[in-house]
Amino acid sequence: MTNTFSLLFYIRTTKTKSNGTAPIYVRITINGKRAEFSAKRTIEPTKWNNAKGRAKGSNEQIKSLNKYLDTIQAKVYDKQQELMQMNKSITAGTLKNAVLDITPDKKTLLGVFDTHNQKINQLIGNGYAIATVGKYELSYKHLKEFIKLNYKADDLHLNEVLFGFITDFEHYLLSVKNISRNTANKYLSHLIKMINIALDNEWIDKNPFRKFKMKNKEVVKGFLTENEIEILLNKDFTIKRLEQVRDIFAFCCLTGLAFVDVEKLTPDDIHIGIDGNLWIHIRRQKTNTASHIPLMAHALVLIDKYKDHPLVVTKNSVLPVLSNQKMNAYLKEIADLCGITINLTMHTARHTFATYALTKGVPIETVGKVLGHKDLKTTQVYAKVIDSKVADDMKILMDIAPIGTQIAS
Repeated sequence: MTNTFSLLFYIRTTKTKSNGTAPIYVRITINGKRAEFSAKRTIEPTKWNNAKGRAKGSNEQIKSLNKYLDTIQAKVYDKQQELMQMNKSITAGTLKNAVLDITPDKKTLLGVFDTHNQKINQLIGNGYAIATVGKYELSYKHLKEFIKLNYKADDLHLNEVLFGFITDFEHYLLSVKNISRNTANKYLSHLIKMINIALDNEWIDKNPFRKFKMKNKEVVKGFLTENEIEILLNKDFTIKRLEQVRDIFAFCCLTGLAFVDVEKLTPDDIHIGIDGNLWIHIRRQKTNTASHIPLMAHALVLIDKYKDHPLVVTKNSVLPVLSNQKMNAYLKEIADLCGITINLTMHTARHTFATYALTKGVPIETVGKVLGHKDLKTTQVYAKVIDSKVADDMKILMDIAPIGTQIAS
């Protein structure tokens, strides 16, 4: 069979950098199949000759660039000859790998990521929550789509992953996928973890992302005020499903439980506490940290109210919790009926508990312990919310307080 072969140098204007230059790429085509790689050089589009696949001009910088591209071209032809002499199958991919000195035993980025995800999948319930594993799998999906779109490849060898890769991936997440800054940072941290795994195993010599910095956007977590909690608790609902969802939401406001924890809560998780009263003793699904929560009177009333509910009896649960999607959908109806303007979700209940407890003077260390936080910094986010509320509330006093002119006189 006769092989058809072509070699092309071109610029990718869709990836033009902030300084106006575009990266130069090398495309190998054999029997209609393409393989591409970066020449690791850039040029202003107006200085590029598409027909010749070289830079236009005669100054020393242009001559140096063209000489460099000639060197790549010579290397492609040399590697093609080597493969032919070794009677190896020549495809666009194998020739590209030969030029880049990529051997089959070298690790790939997605390969490392996939192996990592398989391992943590086996550790669900033993250090990893289902939700955490799901986030890593979503990171892998985004990364795979990014490589396909930007590099026209199914995967990249680790030595092909350079600093520009992570900045391009960051831009892809924020623009193409329209993901929020903080969520994008989580996906980027997963990618950085894969690079750290490669470094620890000595699959790469240096960290291409060592100068990359991330900074989360500060987000004020939504919570209910004491007045809104009262309105919610005292509201009479004619629709039973709304009453049921309100009660479960209220239970989470009183205990600080996240949705996944209240969903899995069983009678076996309720024990006599150190004070002789009933407590919840669980390990949080997300962090696997112990969380011991004393049950307030109204929480006990809610448990007793639903003890004979068919869903509670069938699932041996404490409360008849619906799916998170349904709970959040019904909470939007409840918010409208109660005149609550914030976006009400199951996670709002957890924020409400933390904020309310701190407002009432419960020490931040105790709140963090109840919430099952590993690090007090996580709890301190709620303290910042309280400070902002104090500042807003004090504005009222500032406006009506007497001005110091009389004092001065």
